[in-house]
Amino acid sequence: MASEREIFSLSGPLHLTAIDWRNTDYRRSISASLVQSVYILERDRQQIRQSPNALAPPWWEFFHFRLIQVLVDNEDQSYFGAIYEYKFPNSHFHYKTMHGIQSQNQNQNQNPPKYVIAFRGTIAKKGNRSQDFKLDVRLIRNNLHNCSRFHIGFQAVQNIVQNQGASDIWLAGHSLGSSIALLIGRDMVKMGIHLEAYLFNPPFTSLPIEKITKNAKLKHGIRIAHSVLTAGLAGALNNHKPKALHKSDSFTLLSSWVPYLFVNPSDPICAEYIGYFEHREKMVAIGAGEIGRIATQNSIRNIIANATGKDQTEPSHLIPSAFVTINLSPSPDFKRAHGIHQWWKPDIQCNYKMYQFR
Repeated sequence: MASEREIFSLSGPLHLTAIDWRNTDYRRSISASLVQSVYILERDRQQIRQSPNALAPPWWEFFHFRLIQVLVDNEDQSYFGAIYEYKFPNSHFHYKTMHGIQSQNQNQNQNPPKYVIAFRGTIAKKGNRSQDFKLDVRLIRNNLHNCSRFHIGFQAVQNIVQNQGASDIWLAGHSLGSSIALLIGRDMVKMGIHLEAYLFNPPFTSLPIEKITKNAKLKHGIRIAHSVLTAGLAGALNNHKPKALHKSDSFTLLSSWVPYLFVNPSDPICAEYIGYFEHREKMVAIGAGEIGRIATQNSIRNIIANATGKDQTEPSHLIPSAFVTINLSPSPDFKRAHGIHQWWKPDIQCNYKMYQFR
């Protein structure tokens, strides 16, 4: 039996009756809905729910999108992603370039997307949890880039860009899916292509200082000590192995890409992104900006792995710039703090801030 959260008419953003692509709340809600549709596509597959009983289509059709491809995991044959094409109901109005609107829009084109490539996160239910949990472990071990889902997703994005051009193509993902979208987005930047990205509850796979204590001074002290240690280890390795740690050029290259991050301070999986970006500004304020700059590019785990010759991969969760949206609405439990549904609620209370690495 389908849950209420799978049924668009019961839990979808029905309040978005007139879409304004200039409005960042609308863009957030639609992106989240398309990610939700991937979850439901997989549930439709498992429950053998086909048209007219399939529950996924209203999640994209309501916003004038068309499903053009489902991305399938080679290991368990599950649906982990989907590609949607926007069908312009009024192309003359919607596809004009719009400027000078809300500051949180980063002065980007406010066109609707031509295509959205969306990725779901972990499903902790029979039929999915085995493969999804394996990928969660890969993520924690900074090895997600070697899985088939990343390669399939990256190839799909490359094909769209090559055939349709790079403008107005969006990436979107939730949880594990946001990590896949983040990796794809980073690799596309290194190819000179900047895609708009909406990353919901992205996992931060380092020490969750944000959730260790509520004492602001103690958190600040822990972060300073952590930054000093990280920067010191990175410097020592750089001196010992000159070619082992050249992240600064890559990090600077990525700094021009500003994905949208959506985090909840009550969610231990993504909450550390709040402290990660805030701490960098505080380090500048106390005159330790260079230490913060080095530390923000590295993780202690990866430094040690590099030193022992085990891994030369950049930490997958570290990004130089982002437009961060924090959900300030109460989240009484983990399910609601980490869930995708929070991001299209009409009464959501958010704080917005742009962080640019310089």
